[in-house]
Amino acid sequence: MRSSVLITGCSSGIGLQTAIYLKTQGYRVFATARKNEDIDTLLSLGFEAFYLDVTNQESITNCLKEILKLTHGTLDVLFNNAGFGQPGAVEDIETDTLKEQFETNVFGLHEVTIQVLPIMKAQGYGKIIQHSSVLGLVSLKLRGAYNASKYAIEGLTDTLRLELIDTNIDVTLLNTGPIISEFRSNAKDKLLENIDIKQSRFKDTYLKNLEQSKSDVPFTLQAIEVAKIVEKIILSKKVAPRYYITKATHLLGFAKRILSTSYLDKLLKKF
Repeated sequence: MRSSVLITGCSSGIGLQTAIYLKTQGYRVFATARKNEDIDTLLSLGFEAFYLDVTNQESITNCLKEILKLTHGTLDVLFNNAGFGQPGAVEDIETDTLKEQFETNVFGLHEVTIQVLPIMKAQGYGKIIQHSSVLGLVSLKLRGAYNASKYAIEGLTDTLRLELIDTNIDVTLLNTGPIISEFRSNAKDKLLENIDIKQSRFKDTYLKNLEQSKSDVPFTLQAIEVAKIVEKIILSKKVAPRYYITKATHLLGFAKRILSTSYLDKLLKKF
């Protein structure tokens, strides 16, 4: 029987498409979401679906208990996918807004990880896939909160990988670039919700971004490309520390390695 996989954030986009793809490939997928209507949709698609809000410790515990009943106490793979992007210049982001970004993208990811680790240590194996971003490698302006959350994921994951090097538990990062999903429309909602656009010196830029009906970001890929990398990791006997997804990630990751910070800043200010 193929591996069992827990995926967080399956309401849409990368999480949903990865769940669908892996299910069609014969994996036992435990798809999770935090809204009842999304759970109902997952159930209608034939998934074993569960309520899981990564910002709610109890919901993580309860979800894992239900899954372990079905698997007789094992879980092969965790894909920590849940997250969102909070746009805005650093000077426009209130501390509470930054905390909200970290509650989901960092603290939630961490809580799921440390609750899954005892399961994998007890069974003697497992794979943990943490969803970072190209913005965990480089920073782009007006994305300070999101940049910071992804840099934090990089630090936690690199450290955890070193600490588990003597085990059969693999830990890896996905450095995903632009992918077609609901991410950008959700980010626009967060911009309107948490940023005082009228009082910002970046007002014109914010309004221009809000007016865009679709992304013109080059090298954008379909979400299925992320799903294929997740399967590659599941099947791999030697998991790499990180996987670059999209040409944008490869180009900017290369630039980060070879350019000085000053030259990199000159490049990134154009974005």
